[in-house]
Amino acid sequence: MKDLTLLAVLLGFLMDLALGDPRSIPHPVVLIGKSIALLETGLRRLFPKSPAGEKLAGLALWILIAGGAFGVSWGILWLCRRISPWLGFAVESVMCWQILAAKSLRTESMKVYGALKEGDLIGAREAVSWIVGRDAKRLDQAGVARAAVETVAENTSDGVVAPLLFLMIGGAPLGFFYKAVNTMDSMVGNIDPPYTHLGLAPARMDDVMNFLPARLSAILMLGAGMALGMDWKNGWTVFQRDRKNHASPNSAQTEAACAGLLRIRLGGDAWYRDILHQKPAIGDPLREIEDQDIPRACRLMYGTALLALTVLAAARIAIFMAMR
Repeated sequence: MKDLTLLAVLLGFLMDLALGDPRSIPHPVVLIGKSIALLETGLRRLFPKSPAGEKLAGLALWILIAGGAFGVSWGILWLCRRISPWLGFAVESVMCWQILAAKSLRTESMKVYGALKEGDLIGAREAVSWIVGRDAKRLDQAGVARAAVETVAENTSDGVVAPLLFLMIGGAPLGFFYKAVNTMDSMVGNIDPPYTHLGLAPARMDDVMNFLPARLSAILMLGAGMALGMDWKNGWTVFQRDRKNHASPNSAQTEAACAGLLRIRLGGDAWYRDILHQKPAIGDPLREIEDQDIPRACRLMYGTALLALTVLAAARIAIFMAMR
């Protein structure tokens, strides 16, 4: 019997590279985001307005959103497969396409590059504000480029390699489970009020879910950097030294690899919601960051994605063959 889930992941990956996320098509992640906002409001009213009550509300939010994303996608696929295995394959392929985000990551970051190239700092700040959480209005030209490179590096794991890993393990339902966890962390997993307590469970579960993918992504990124002729020796050195230079146990993994490969410095202090967050530097300023580092980071992201697809597909085929 053919491994239709593997074929669905491969087709979804190709669809993402070709089409990205067309704005004319409703995206499940938007629905997940709206569900998070709606449930957050309801759970805040239901649970006591205390640190303990907010933590319980956050845990309930995580269970409902993550469980719902998995359950709904699993149910849809179960119904489709009852009608026809090939209908299930077609629907799962579309789901995999919607879970992956390589093309959209490149598209949005290259908007930043385009504005910087034209000397439009205001436009570049506006473009980068769509893909980062920091206060873009405070960034100079180098800061905008740095923010874009950092988000490409971090989301190489969150938006590409990690979803691929979960898709290969459990198909689209597990992929949507991961996407829901990641979306919750982006929306409520914040140490600042009003999410200090409510966001605790979503943030911690995101850390758990991304522990292995982040490290796998960094290793694959170093391999992709080597293939692309980047400074992989410096990449390995910086990765070993700076991969823990972040409040998150996972975010600096790929940022350190990327900074070393590009021979630039990332990280450092940043403003979020008018609050200055002091953050350690990642990498060494062997050269000044420049606008061109954004497309370089995108090429590195694509190389990492292709390497991840190859490695994970080979692993799934090997396991599939061994179980026959």
